[in-house]
Amino acid sequence: MSDSRTEVTGWVGWGVFASIVLLVAGLFDLVYGLAAVIGPNSAYFLTTEGQLFLFDIAGWGWWHIIAGAAMIVVSLFLFRGATWARVVAIILVAFNGLSQLALLPVQPWWSIIVLALDILVLYALTVHGRELKVAHGG
Repeated sequence: MSDSRTEVTGWVGWGVFASIVLLVAGLFDLVYGLAAVIGPNSAYFLTTEGQLFLFDIAGWGWWHIIAGAAMIVVSLFLFRGATWARVVAIILVAFNGLSQLALLPVQPWWSIIVLALDILVLYALTVHGRELKVAHGG
């Protein structure tokens, strides 16, 4: 009798899917961050009901550069089946989902699309992520 925890099934593709989506999301974050840091205007002003808010675009950019680089590194280790990368990826994707909920009023369609991808990645990593390790001889 075989142990279902150590079998590799066709569902291992979900783990590869999660790795690819995480890699692409990391690349997008890296590009967004670089555009914000390198861009000519480093401040964003917002007025609401007589109040003025000032947002530092460069700070936002550095955050996205760091998060994007982390997602790229984690996705590369996910391809190899590292368990720690699966745990870190779940945390990063959960935070990304929360940030997309905050951006929902500003960019509703993009936020919904990214949130749906985040949910698929969380599913892939939590349900079928163990198979990545087994598939790579771990």
